[in-house]
Amino acid sequence: MASVEILQALPVPTMMIGRDHRVTQQNDAATDLLGANLIGRHVANSVRQPALLEAVESVLSGAPKSSVRYLMSRPGRELVFDVHVAPVRSENAVVLTFVDVSSHEEAGQMRSDFVANVSHELRTPLTALSGFIETLRGPARDDPDARARFLDIMDGEANRMNRLVTDLLSLSRVEDMVRMRPTDLIELDQVILSVINALSPAAGERGVVFHTNFDAPRSIVVLGDRDQLIQVFTNLFENAIKYGREGGSVQVTVKSADMIPAFKGPGLQITVQDDGEGIDPKHLGRLTERFYRVDDHRSRALGGTGLGLAIVKHIVNRHRGRLRIESTPGEGSTFLVSLPLPPKT
Repeated sequence: MASVEILQALPVPTMMIGRDHRVTQQNDAATDLLGANLIGRHVANSVRQPALLEAVESVLSGAPKSSVRYLMSRPGRELVFDVHVAPVRSENAVVLTFVDVSSHEEAGQMRSDFVANVSHELRTPLTALSGFIETLRGPARDDPDARARFLDIMDGEANRMNRLVTDLLSLSRVEDMVRMRPTDLIELDQVILSVINALSPAAGERGVVFHTNFDAPRSIVVLGDRDQLIQVFTNLFENAIKYGREGGSVQVTVKSADMIPAFKGPGLQITVQDDGEGIDPKHLGRLTERFYRVDDHRSRALGGTGLGLAIVKHIVNRHRGRLRIESTPGEGSTFLVSLPLPPKT
């Protein structure tokens, strides 16, 4: 007879069902998943999904082993299992093993959603370009004013696609490197100042003024990838310029802390605060999702691809840091980046 020790040695929830359809054995993993005190009870009391019960009945009746998809609800998440139903002829029983495939299912759904989102993002400018090309070949062929206007719009749509492709490639590179911790010593204050200088024309167009406060008694140096850190602060500062108040200001503060709970050690806290309309709290948890926009029309009009904050999050994660977003409608938004300080030598 198969021993309880063998079932306990298996890393997945496992239970044995006898000829009378009652549970004869279960391991601790099965107890955690399905509950205790199942031994001696009918299998239908433990697993109530018809497809699995039919598979148990079929295998007990002599059919070969089979696999059934099994769904469970947990607070905030749906779990998906492949349940393998295999006969144990010597015991006149079947063994059920529950293999959690939730992560694979979620990854597949994410890939499908990603492809659908990219297709949607590209379809709009491509449709616009096709329409304008057709118009320029027809009714607007001999209309120089219309031709100039349409060419300007086409240029904008082409630039939008270029930004999208650039951001997609950037996101892909960041994801590929997420487990590779940067090793270069980077002067973060110089990175921040260089980004502010590069964005001064865009800030000037909206009358936005940057105020910096490097309140860090220790050296403002981190282990990092300079190009990626430039990308982080370019995205955050551009958002502050676009979504802040016209003629307003952006506050950039860098502080050092002896202990940051997120990574249980000393670090730098960089705060980027605008004075715009703010963001409804219901959106805050999703802002770093790919293609998520609070105001889709406004974001597109301002040239956003919906990938900027996703890129920021992945880069900060690669640097073993944390990104936090705070906002109150009518009072602006604050983006907080925490980065660990390099170990003392």
